[in-house]
Amino acid sequence: MAKTLVIDPVTRIEGHAKITIYLDDAGEVQNAHFHVTQVRGFEKFCEGRPFHEMPSLMARICGICPVSHLLASAKACDGLLAVRIPVPAANLRRILNLAQMIQSHALSFFYLSSPDLLLGMDAEPAARNLFGVAQQQPQIARDGVRLRQMGQQMIEMLGGKRIHPSWVVPGGVNAPLSAEHRDKILAMIPEGITTVQRTITWFKGVIEKYAPEIQTFSRVKTLFMGLVNGDGNLEFYHGYLRLGDAAGNIIADHLDPVAYQDYIGEAVEPWSYLKSVFYKPQGYPAGIYRVGPLARLNVVNACGTPLADAEMPFFRTLDRQSSFHYHYARLIEILHGFEKVQELLHTPDILSQRVRAEAMPNSNEGIGVAEAPRGTLIHHYKIDDNGLITHANLVIATGHNNLAMDRSVYEVAKEYVKSAHMNEGMLNRVEAVIRTFDPCLSCSTHAIGQMPLQLELIAPDGTVVETLAR
Repeated sequence: MAKTLVIDPVTRIEGHAKITIYLDDAGEVQNAHFHVTQVRGFEKFCEGRPFHEMPSLMARICGICPVSHLLASAKACDGLLAVRIPVPAANLRRILNLAQMIQSHALSFFYLSSPDLLLGMDAEPAARNLFGVAQQQPQIARDGVRLRQMGQQMIEMLGGKRIHPSWVVPGGVNAPLSAEHRDKILAMIPEGITTVQRTITWFKGVIEKYAPEIQTFSRVKTLFMGLVNGDGNLEFYHGYLRLGDAAGNIIADHLDPVAYQDYIGEAVEPWSYLKSVFYKPQGYPAGIYRVGPLARLNVVNACGTPLADAEMPFFRTLDRQSSFHYHYARLIEILHGFEKVQELLHTPDILSQRVRAEAMPNSNEGIGVAEAPRGTLIHHYKIDDNGLITHANLVIATGHNNLAMDRSVYEVAKEYVKSAHMNEGMLNRVEAVIRTFDPCLSCSTHAIGQMPLQLELIAPDGTVVETLAR
């Protein structure tokens, strides 16, 4: 008989989600959906706030990638001020963003995904975690902890604290970089490069073991989108948006991020509080695309730093459509991050005292776009004549990926889930394809839809006393 399987919660991701798999009478997968079950109304409750509060307020959206929201928000506020911030301030923002990317990618790869990659998709669930990794491969576990620590220490030396720094402000940053902190960050970089290169060497050695998963994780064909600089190279802070297709062709280039509404649309589905974002020229849902490390490396000409570029020939031999290769792309971006931070810290004016442009609002609308670890992040604000927020729209990386994640769940479930011989490893592979995207659900849920809501009042003995449903 037909039945429904529910994976609740999806493990080793940020936020709350579940997966529903629908089986037909023959026990074959008929459909599947990825449900984001939490809702946080940041777009609404910031209305009425003074615009200058927005960067610090938006950093509170997430404890994993607060810097990403801080930067996109500050860039939107730069637009409200209609100012050009000092070059040293822009470079300091770039360094902060790269440090955020390093620590977040390390969290995703080592803490959340390496248990599958090192111990195997079918490993015992009780051991399939970072502690299990530490027991089997202590060097890999130490490397993951150390890489994340270095990224967080950079953030602390720049922004004053590791979580929710308020250093980035409208018009620039609120304090210059000291020579002491510059030198401390520079001293970390050789160790960081050596550590991530060691991990890349290990990872290349295990890729072939996952050929079946790589093939299955590639069945959803999408476009890819990311920021590039004027040379078409990897860019995280400021540039143009570029889209490529499944065959590697660039289908749209030099797209102005400020005009995102001309080519990016948002839709709502009844099974999730997470909006589904699509490329307007191809319509909905045909305009499905992905963002994040895999997408960025699929659309760039090059990374623009020597060691990361040395990894690109091998990367380009891989199946560009397989979400499995988000893992390798993250490692390349960590390597690029250390190289780029080193380059920026050697710019002649990085210790300049001129790090903020002071102004009152000169525009009633501002849009800020940057690359978060998980992909393109857009903050769009409108203010009244008193500088109070009247409208906010946040397009989050996980929202860009929502359609691809939902259809990936279906394709992986269709391949692995068979009711006649069910096992935990099958369901873990369904979760694993979601982990490749490294979704951040707390960031992304600002829904305007009507997903059914169910509340249960549960007694101390576990019995359901009352259920309320919308």
